[in-house]
Amino acid sequence: MPNAHIIGSGPNGLSAANRLADAGWEVTVFEASSDVGGGTRSAELTQPGFIHDICAAIHPTGLASPYFSTLGLDQFGLEWLHPKVPQAHPFLDGTAVALHRSIDETASQFSSSSEAAYRRLFTPLAENASDLLTDLMAPPKFPKHPLRDFQFGIRVLTSAESAARRLFDDEKARALLAGNAAHSVLPLDRFLTTQAIALMLMMLGHSHGWPVAKGGSQAIARALKRRLESLGGTVRLNERVDSIDELEPADAIVFDTRPAAMASIAGEHLPLRYRKRLNRFRHGPGVFKIDYALSEPIPWTSQLCAEAGTVHLGASLEEIVESESAMWHSRHPERPFVLCAQQSEADPSRAPEGKATFWAYCHVPAGSTVDMTDPIEAQIERFAPGFRDCVEARHTMNCEDFESYNPNYVGGDIVGGVADWRQLLTRPVVRLRPHTTPNPKLFLCSASTPPGGGVHGMGGYWAAEAVLADSR
Repeated sequence: MPNAHIIGSGPNGLSAANRLADAGWEVTVFEASSDVGGGTRSAELTQPGFIHDICAAIHPTGLASPYFSTLGLDQFGLEWLHPKVPQAHPFLDGTAVALHRSIDETASQFSSSSEAAYRRLFTPLAENASDLLTDLMAPPKFPKHPLRDFQFGIRVLTSAESAARRLFDDEKARALLAGNAAHSVLPLDRFLTTQAIALMLMMLGHSHGWPVAKGGSQAIARALKRRLESLGGTVRLNERVDSIDELEPADAIVFDTRPAAMASIAGEHLPLRYRKRLNRFRHGPGVFKIDYALSEPIPWTSQLCAEAGTVHLGASLEEIVESESAMWHSRHPERPFVLCAQQSEADPSRAPEGKATFWAYCHVPAGSTVDMTDPIEAQIERFAPGFRDCVEARHTMNCEDFESYNPNYVGGDIVGGVADWRQLLTRPVVRLRPHTTPNPKLFLCSASTPPGGGVHGMGGYWAAEAVLADSR
């Protein structure tokens, strides 16, 4: 029986382990921490009874993952829960718009011309979401659905900022698009990738929704672990691997790590030139995040926000553009674009009865240690006056805290590296089969490989497929 070692137990590492175990391999996962999950761990960060997601919280790509959907993870404890409204975006006049599951319901919130433009944009994408995801969540290669991909690709050639201005005359429609584009952690005037990420996330909102995992995001990793163990795989916790020379011989070693960590751990088992290329991989800005224990739900001025799992806070397209540009110029925005998650709206088990959990973060320059609590809370108060009166406790994490928690988050970069047009198509290095390396036994599967960040396991799946192809 062939055997494989997996270094790191994030969603990609555990997905690679499951795929290889399904193929009859003996698999051992090595995890330096006391529990599996990487960015999908949960904990009582503030007070007993309040379950907070340390990093990833809302999972449109998890529910839509072409690989997760084949694993039967519901049999291993994973349950997806949907908020009443996938996503909301409030404004200073007390109103809000929502990304509803229904395209018609979403489009009807805008002016007549923007309503028509919204329907034209998203109807074909949502109708063909499954075909598109098959190709968008795969390494660069000839697509299985070239016509569908062309229909998507022609829509993302411009930047999100220019697309918002060109497509919509309605300021609220523009802001909704910009808020989704900001998940790219790039200035919104960058072409190709900012618009692509916005369209994919909004498409998923219509086709699959934006759910949470019942009991915390940790449930995703634990379900993957249980499934692996049911196949005979082993997970060894509190076992840090500093060199692959420490490990027993294996037919394959798969790294769920940042590229530079792979270069260090593999050492001379990889050519020096390739290691230098891994060390040149570009990481982007970081985040400052606050987890809240609330005495009651947030007093949003709009009921739509009260019913939403995700809330985006930016008063206008211009304000969001300025905030997302600042981080790239080593500035901290005065009015940051804030991404919020209300997990307990869909999952009451996250908080004691009558109380709530809340999660908010903004983008900041890489490595920042600036405390952004006041700017974030000032932004929340603009749309939910009296918010601070609901706070029982808070827990903050700056860029250094994130990197200390998970070394893959270099400088607080939680998305696995800059996702601009150059690196999105060449991560981690320019290579026809990006999950492979010059050493036929060493493979990389983290978010620094295609298809990039998100809790979907596809990087691990494709790395495992590369292992199996090479072993044949």
